[in-house]
Amino acid sequence: MDFVRRDPISDMRGDGDPLLGPDDPPAYEIVNPRGTLPVVLLCDHASKAVPEALAGLGLPDGALDRHIGWDIGAAEITRRMAAHFDAPAVLAGYSRLVIDCNRQLDDEQSIVTISDGTAIPRNQDISAQDAADRAEACFWPYHEAAAAVIEGVEARGAVPPIVMMHSFTPVMGRGERPWHVGVLWDRDGRIALPLMDHLRHRGDLGVGDNEPYTGASPHGFSMPVHAARHGRANVQIEIRQDLISDESGICRWTEIMIDAFEGIFADEAIYQREV
Repeated sequence: MDFVRRDPISDMRGDGDPLLGPDDPPAYEIVNPRGTLPVVLLCDHASKAVPEALAGLGLPDGALDRHIGWDIGAAEITRRMAAHFDAPAVLAGYSRLVIDCNRQLDDEQSIVTISDGTAIPRNQDISAQDAADRAEACFWPYHEAAAAVIEGVEARGAVPPIVMMHSFTPVMGRGERPWHVGVLWDRDGRIALPLMDHLRHRGDLGVGDNEPYTGASPHGFSMPVHAARHGRANVQIEIRQDLISDESGICRWTEIMIDAFEGIFADEAIYQREV
């Protein structure tokens, strides 16, 4: 496996109890693992689940349903794209507030103490051991599963493009975000550039080029670790959450994404390793 993860860490919390109990969900979900299209979809913020041992992170009812807890709508669109294209997908199993699966572990946003003005009680002053235990239970299993799926595709003789599915809140703090969809990329524009051209050509969408975030950020994890450092074509999609907060929105945006990626996935150039 070309994915090198952690230093050895205990999988026990500081008090000697396992972080994940028998009634907790798994740390990841693999959809369509034997999909025939050699593309891998990732969804880093698919879930709002919290281990029972963390008691909802001390948050009030409903807080985890908000954008601070997960990427609203992203998981379902990922699953539907995987089904349509017959491609494998890997989805993270726990809330970004437990530990953010798209942040370097030494980044201050890995385990946030406050998110969009909301304090996270169980994230205040956590110990290095507790942080390591969260990584051991929720972060590394997801990324190891992603790496295994990617390498399984490569074992069949393909270099799989990596498509990372996210969503973003239309308002963060006092700032409004007008884009309907953002296309995030760094140096490899093999997917991002034709994708933006296609979406803009529709005429009904505001398309952000590295908005509301940038694919060149040094804080991200999935794009550099699973794609860029291996020369795999890649892109991160950000869809505005008010557009995909219900079934009709999810259906519409699944169709938009499928239409946009049909031609891109037919391009042989994206299945080559960039050196």
